[in-house]
Amino acid sequence: MLLRNVVLWYYFFMSMPIIEIYTDGACASNPGPGGYGIVMLYKDKNGITHKKEFSKGFSLTTNNRMELLAVVDALNLVKMPCEISLYSDSKYVVDAINQKWLNSWQEKNWKANTKNPVKNVDLWKKFLQAQKPHKITFIWVKGHASNKYNELCDKLAVKARNSSNLENDEGYTT
Repeated sequence: MLLRNVVLWYYFFMSMPIIEIYTDGACASNPGPGGYGIVMLYKDKNGITHKKEFSKGFSLTTNNRMELLAVVDALNLVKMPCEISLYSDSKYVVDAINQKWLNSWQEKNWKANTKNPVKNVDLWKKFLQAQKPHKITFIWVKGHASNKYNELCDKLAVKARNSSNLENDEGYTT
């Protein structure tokens, strides 16, 4: 039984496909029109790197919602369990996970340390579902600091935000 569990653990954690995801969100004003950009990188068995780009724009939202929604939608695009290095310039997103704020918010029934309701609970709940099958490492990158893929995500987010085809951010409330 122990050997079976070790084999299952190895299969799940050691043989998972490895991908890199870069995300960024942008808002014209906060709140205001917003968008996000996603770049996904995957190296196949022959060592060839494949790149996919995604973006979406919204008519009224906030910057933090775009940062978090980019992560949620990126994870939902991944169709099998993967080992993911996720890069974001959002301290809000990266610290909420790496500093265990998200765990604390859940334990306190979605209340922050200030006893105020946590913002963007709808997206945090979607994140919790989207991240389940994956092993994710969140890495903060400094925005606008010449990180090639972060810069590309920013361009995608701004282009989506400025497009004429903006969606409604159903979870946003003023």
